[in-house]
Amino acid sequence: MTPGQKPRADGVITQTVAATDYHTAGEPFRIVADVPVPLPGDSVADRRARALTSTDAQELRRTLCSEPRGHADMYGGFIVPPDDDGAHLGVLFWHKDGFSTACGHGTIALGAWAVDTGLVPAPVDGVVEVVVDVPSGRVTARVHREGGRTVAVDFVNVPSYVVARDLPVRTSRGITAVTLVYGGAFYASVDATSLGLPVDPASYRDLIAVGREVKRALDADGLAVHPTDPRLSGVYGTILHEELGDASDPSDDHRGTVRQRNVTVFADGQVDRSPCGSGTAARLAVLADDGRVGVGGATLLHESIVGSTFTGTVVGTTRVGDSLAVISQVTGMAYRTGEHLFVVDPADPLVPGFVLR
Repeated sequence: MTPGQKPRADGVITQTVAATDYHTAGEPFRIVADVPVPLPGDSVADRRARALTSTDAQELRRTLCSEPRGHADMYGGFIVPPDDDGAHLGVLFWHKDGFSTACGHGTIALGAWAVDTGLVPAPVDGVVEVVVDVPSGRVTARVHREGGRTVAVDFVNVPSYVVARDLPVRTSRGITAVTLVYGGAFYASVDATSLGLPVDPASYRDLIAVGREVKRALDADGLAVHPTDPRLSGVYGTILHEELGDASDPSDDHRGTVRQRNVTVFADGQVDRSPCGSGTAARLAVLADDGRVGVGGATLLHESIVGSTFTGTVVGTTRVGDSLAVISQVTGMAYRTGEHLFVVDPADPLVPGFVLR
């Protein structure tokens, strides 16, 4: 028998998959540490490229994402070896439609998980860094501890930068101006109010529809091309945002707070319940380009469609080709929600499952 296979009393061999579930600001993240299928490759980016064409990897992803074991908005990751000894672990992020290049909320969850499991020793009080190789590069989850408990995790992302601004995109609700931005994945950033939409649960279906329309339109334009790695090209999602009004931060006289609410519609209509980690990094790149945030400047208080929040700051700058890029830090928290041992019965006609959206 291969790893993850067990005999039943009647002798039938079933496949089992162990997983630990977290949520980060409401968005699920299912972690599979002992992956029962091969995920070969010379790097995490290479492993992702091969997983995209692997029948075994895709079958496992669909089984864990789809009903009855998951749902249309499920998200998770397979733990894989890092690219070298400079990182603690690697991860292949997945959702209902495939394998993504970046995931900030997942990185926050992985930081908490690495400390919870003892993979990375952590102090009772203080900070420890969990370094993670993801398809878009090397990122850090900085885990803050108080009294033996994890109380916050900072996600320090790869460089984020604006690709193009004021791109006219026709939607079913009219023409809107779109900013194309990279934050580990390519996002279309749209002011939701320009389309007459508030970012709230009551507008959920309309936000999904217009998010899909914008993503498809920009993908067709072919502008989302990564300058050094074509495997990272293509529009991943649409960030629909609205202003909540800037405010001064009473804890620091030298820094204000930009307050925005967003919903990120990614893949094919999947909705991020959190404020989106890599999406927050992308929004920081746009706000830096606007002159509203910067190193030592204002903080972004980023709210999600369910009311949860991330805090985003610019901690450095660099260049990606001809573009000025920001190094962003996105702070949130992840909580463990369950331990699972999923069973795949070979007689089950609904494997790998189904989604109703």
